[in-house]
Amino acid sequence: MTNYYDGHDGVPADAAAQPDTEHGMTRRQLLRHAGWFGGAVVLTVASGEVISHIAGSQDINAGTAAAGSGALRFVQVSDSHIGFQGPANTDVVGSFAEAIKQVNSLGFRPDFVMHSGDLTHLSTAGQFDQVKQMMAGMKTDRVFTVPGEHDSIGDAGRAYRRTFGTGTLGDGWYSFDTHGVHFIALVNTLSLEKLGHLGTDQIDFVRKDIAGLPSDTPIVVFSHIPLFAMYPKWGWSTDDALKVIALLRRFSSVTCLNGHVHQLFTKTDGNITFHSATTTAYPLPKPGRAPAPTPQVVPARQLKEALGIRSVGYHRGDRELAIKEQRLA
Repeated sequence: MTNYYDGHDGVPADAAAQPDTEHGMTRRQLLRHAGWFGGAVVLTVASGEVISHIAGSQDINAGTAAAGSGALRFVQVSDSHIGFQGPANTDVVGSFAEAIKQVNSLGFRPDFVMHSGDLTHLSTAGQFDQVKQMMAGMKTDRVFTVPGEHDSIGDAGRAYRRTFGTGTLGDGWYSFDTHGVHFIALVNTLSLEKLGHLGTDQIDFVRKDIAGLPSDTPIVVFSHIPLFAMYPKWGWSTDDALKVIALLRRFSSVTCLNGHVHQLFTKTDGNITFHSATTTAYPLPKPGRAPAPTPQVVPARQLKEALGIRSVGYHRGDRELAIKEQRLA
């Protein structure tokens, strides 16, 4: 892998010598410009390589971009790991509470909030109850969830579904429509050997779910583990996701939002864009930069910079969603 870079690394020493970008700025200017918007620098995988990527204008002001009448605005939070105890974050309850406070201070009321998994660390009834009570404090019309692998420890997700599975199908998957967008929430954490797995029943659900939708319907897919091959060596991929991706190819705009990797990451593949979210608990290493994806202990200020929330806006008729990342720092 080459040119691995994100907003935490600072401006590369040779940035000023690099040619102007398509935005009419030098690379250094563009990197600084991205920094003004709270770390809009994300990572992209292209042709098998991880490269730096400056988020486009659609990534900058999701809240204001969707502020007009009829616009959709929602929030993604992820990987709260309520119940985690370790030096990487000695107060995950406090940091998740701070994330909720940030959601409630966005300046708009989100149409919904999606928690993209690993709500708890050990799937205990007490941890599920605690995180549910905390999310009830979010100022939003609805709260949705998908399970992470930490939410199904020891019981194949039964405790998760008792708490959050009302109205879902199969092992907890479902779909819904709002503001002209079709949302699909998938479960790829239950048949976990190394990679995520969807299974035949869930893939059939997706096939039937989207069969009657016009191809210009914007599609948003939520899952915990990435549907793309971010770093299979660490299990950061889903082994049968290509079957779902093939079904989604006919749609003009598909956005896949996941958690699990505890860091911002973006990949565009034709009509499909994948966005991994950061966490509210603790950072994980970048792919290949540690022996294993274990919690990283960093100074307190750097911890807050690694944690955050994501707000997303959409206007009817737009091809893409506007995404904004906000750190807890």
